[in-house]
Amino acid sequence: MSRGMEPKRTIWLRDPCHFLQEATGARKIPVNVPDRCRAAWLRPACVAFILVLVEAVAAQAGAEFYKGRTVELDISTSVGGGYDAYARLLARHIGRFIPGSPIIVAKNMEGAGGLRLANFLYNAAPKDGTTFATLYRGAVFDPLLGGKGAQFDATRFTYLGSASNEVSVCVAWHTTGVTSFEQVLTKELVVGASGPSADTYQFPKIVNGVLGTKFKIIAGYAGGNDVDLAMERGEVRGRCGWSWSSVKSTRASWLANKKINILFQMGLSKHPDLPDVPLVLDLAGSDEGRAILKLIFARQVMAWPYVAPPDVPEDRGETLRAAFAETMKDKDFMAEAEKSQLEIRPVTGASIQELVKNVYATPAPIVRRAAEMLR
Repeated sequence: MSRGMEPKRTIWLRDPCHFLQEATGARKIPVNVPDRCRAAWLRPACVAFILVLVEAVAAQAGAEFYKGRTVELDISTSVGGGYDAYARLLARHIGRFIPGSPIIVAKNMEGAGGLRLANFLYNAAPKDGTTFATLYRGAVFDPLLGGKGAQFDATRFTYLGSASNEVSVCVAWHTTGVTSFEQVLTKELVVGASGPSADTYQFPKIVNGVLGTKFKIIAGYAGGNDVDLAMERGEVRGRCGWSWSSVKSTRASWLANKKINILFQMGLSKHPDLPDVPLVLDLAGSDEGRAILKLIFARQVMAWPYVAPPDVPEDRGETLRAAFAETMKDKDFMAEAEKSQLEIRPVTGASIQELVKNVYATPAPIVRRAAEMLR
């Protein structure tokens, strides 16, 4: 042996995987192997093992937190409409996919076109992962459009996902004689709405402003189901801003018996079921008009949004997001949705978070013009 040279010593590399190397008989790594080379000695199985271990620890922590607890799912509408139907379906299934299998209790908290619940969720609801809600999709954008009752920053909510990407329709009761979009350009049609943040209020308002239709809006109904009953009683003559999937699931008999006439559809693209029904974006006569309609109807992508408060611990927010995503793929959930004629085309929480951020970045002149039309 040459002078000054020490014998090579072979020791175990004390990295997070050393115990796995010992258990699997992995080769020993010479201590004088350069650091940049040592990673090559680690088997992919070792890395995979650590990832699985981290996930297992997180799941165990979630299970310990949620076990024996009750999680509240608040609904921004009255009983019987589309938001209520989707939320109660979700409540019956999502608990199986939350570690610890908590009890899910659905509760209606209607009022002010969804602002009552949005304000509660942001300012007063527990921020520990035991409360989430389905909000009116329009309420999320109320602060942007100058809604005076909105007391929240919508970009800070924790978005879990949406059960579907939606298209809404405008309908007239069969006895009105109104059967087309062209007729509401010259003939007044009285439509029912809940509050200023609701689609049933904002959609006819914005179509009046951009396209010159003559919808007269009667607000104050607790939810969409109440507007439907008002149509049946003759208090109002139509409904504008009604999710197509909700029409099919809650009023299929009206479609079959031709109780309503579909005038046009509202969204960023047509629904496959309605190829011959005019799309509101195609009716706009100017670039500004199309930009305003896109601003308002972007919310259709997050048709039935499920939202947790801001500042929920990150791991619990991700737990709820993952549970929502797993529920959307579950065969029992899908079977019940199909039986109830509830359309499922899920949108992820991350996609909704990005959508909200982008909508809030809309150029100020377009936002101001849209806000003026909604007043």
